[in-house]
Amino acid sequence: MRKTKPVSRRRLLKGLIALPPLEAMFNAAGTAYAATAAAPETRFVLWFNGNGIPERYWMPAEAGRDYPVTPCLSPLTPFRQDVHILSGLDNPAARMPSTGNDHHRAMSAMVTGKTFTGRGAGGPSIDQLLAARMGTSSRFRSLQIGVCQESHGDSIHRNMSWAGYDRALPPEMIPHNLFDRLFGARDLGWVKRKKSILDDVREEAKELAGEVGTEDRVRIEEHLGSIRDLERSIASLPPEYSKHVPAPEEGGDMRDYPRIAKLQSDLLVHALATGQTRVATYMLTKCQSLVRMPWLGYTALRHHDYTHTNAESPQAQRIMRDICRWHMEEFAYLLGRLKSVKEGSRTLLDNCCLLYVHEHAEANPHKNNGLIAVVAGHANNKIATGTYTKTAGTFGDLYLTVANEILGVPLDSFPTAQKKLPELVVA
Repeated sequence: MRKTKPVSRRRLLKGLIALPPLEAMFNAAGTAYAATAAAPETRFVLWFNGNGIPERYWMPAEAGRDYPVTPCLSPLTPFRQDVHILSGLDNPAARMPSTGNDHHRAMSAMVTGKTFTGRGAGGPSIDQLLAARMGTSSRFRSLQIGVCQESHGDSIHRNMSWAGYDRALPPEMIPHNLFDRLFGARDLGWVKRKKSILDDVREEAKELAGEVGTEDRVRIEEHLGSIRDLERSIASLPPEYSKHVPAPEEGGDMRDYPRIAKLQSDLLVHALATGQTRVATYMLTKCQSLVRMPWLGYTALRHHDYTHTNAESPQAQRIMRDICRWHMEEFAYLLGRLKSVKEGSRTLLDNCCLLYVHEHAEANPHKNNGLIAVVAGHANNKIATGTYTKTAGTFGDLYLTVANEILGVPLDSFPTAQKKLPELVVA
């Protein structure tokens, strides 16, 4: 028997732990929730890496479905049919008169379409415009997640999500804090990581398992097991990882950021899968990032310094290649985790639209035209995946196309938007 008792999509264990998508939540075809006949919700994630790219190692030489995979894009090979690679995007607001350096202006323009104010972004960011329409029925209207902490320190460097003019929504960069936000710091025993958050829900979980089919019992057990694995992984982090990094020192920040990135991605997947949010931003590195990268063997300089030190030399270009390939490895990890979560007859990735962006194209000259993006997922079966397109649109055009044509979220306008990008949408 496929299931023995319908389970509500909103079911919680002890009012604390939300459930993943279970078969008992869906109709027999797995296409809609049984209780409401509504299809699974679409989700949106805006993913960011700072400091631009090495174009020769990032951009494919030929457009179309047979595009050659470049060194920077190689981690996406298993997800070739789940992504649409874009280049040629323009960020015109970054060239408008304003204070600050190229990074200040490019970052504000990229996420809001408006100029840098001298302190922060010039308006609401695209994620917040979408969250105002998509996030009203979820626990968190949106989530802001970060990983690498070091930058030059200005608000526009440290934040990519903005509620409005100069109103930053800082990313949560500490896995301990993000876990507590999603699952709750129930008592001092958990706060000190001396017991499991699952201790309070085991009996109810056992009772629920007796009400559903075999596959759902396995899924509940896997869900609780993954939460316990996250607990253990977070508890095993060095003590200093539970604190924010102070102002950069000469030695730089040498934390194991790939380890933190995967924890943050796992927590984001839990939040999306359990319906706690439909909109999120993920800031792997800061704008004008100063992080060092011992896991790649690059500690002589910080990330931003590598983009400008003998930038056109073969060695410098190879270093940037390796850094950007690591960025893509972390993005691919998130795609794999999303694809592993079943939602009825589909997967969580099938119900997501993710945008991967940088504030610059070629890093050394701070190029704000010819920019790149990756669109991933299959939200509403509207994304034309498995191809590479050289476009002539703007970030605003990209955002409006995603909102109106892919997510089905009506946005009347966005600064710098003038047209739809039809190549991005299934005909």
